[in-house]
Parts: sequence; C-alpha cells; structure tokens
Amino acid sequence: MRDNLWFRWALRYNWGLMRVAIGADHAGFDLKVAIVKEVSKAGHEMVDVGAHEYDPSDDYPDFAVAVAEAVRHGEAERGIIVCGSGVGATVAANKLKGVRACICHDTYSARQGVEHDDLNILCLGGRIVGLSLASELVTAFLDARYRNEERFARRLGKVLEAERRG
Repeated sequence: MRDNLWFRWALRYNWGLMRVAIGADHAGFDLKVAIVKEVSKAGHEMVDVGAHEYDPSDDYPDFAVAVAEAVRHGEAERGIIVCGSGVGATVAANKLKGVRACICHDTYSARQGVEHDDLNILCLGGRIVGLSLASELVTAFLDARYRNEERFARRLGKVLEAERRG
C-alpha cells in the first residue's frame, strides 16, 4: 500500500500526471472513448463517470454535473466533458461552485485558460472536433499549469468573489 501511495504521489507531482474525470453524452460518446484510451496511455488516471454505453436518449447535464462534482470535491484534479457542441456541457458544469469550465476548440485557449484563469474542466464538441484535434486540445489542457502571477490571481479573485455573491 505504501509503495502505491508513493508511486501515485510521484506520478502527480514529479511527472505532472493527474487524476482526470471524464464524461460524455451520446453525441460525445465515441470521442470520449478515444480520449480515455489516449489519456490513460499518457499515464493519467481516468475517472470515467459515463456514459458507459451509447444511449441516444441520454442527457448531457447528467454527465456534465458528474464531472463537475468530481472536480469540485477533489476526486479529480481536472475534468473533460464531451457533448455535441460543448456548449451545453459548459453551461451545466459552470452552475456548480468552484468549477471553471470552458469550451475550447483551439489549443491556445485550452492552455491559456488553465495558465491565466485556472480552468479546471475542458468541454469539447464531439460533433465539432475530430480525434486528432481533440488529442491536441486535451494535451494542451492537461500539460498547462496555473501561473499564480499577481495579475492572474487578482482577476481570478474577482471571478471567485462574483461566484460567492451568486
């Protein structure tokens, strides 16, 4: 048990690997399956909240909220949600306190959102991006770290204050 704890610590803190929650509805299901394989192969630990099988009548808020809850409660450091466009998942996830989810279909936003705004959930459109671009987006998102510079901390503080006011 102790060796396992050391190994998990080493993965996260020495090699930048983390636990990542992921979820998708029917429109993002195929892309989610591919992302899980790629991210797991890179060494990150995946927390798959579903869908676990294709169901054309499932609803994106169920999976968006499940990923957001996992991130909010510390069960995962980051999250990825895939729905048809990424828009609905973004809206649903951002309803939860402590969640900073953003739809990103370019690598600059996926990286910069983490570095400047402490983005913790990446939302993708399964009907918008293909696997190659999704892989680049996920890599940019997971490789980025928040830059706790004065200007970014000041701006994030204002966002968190607005969240507290509700």
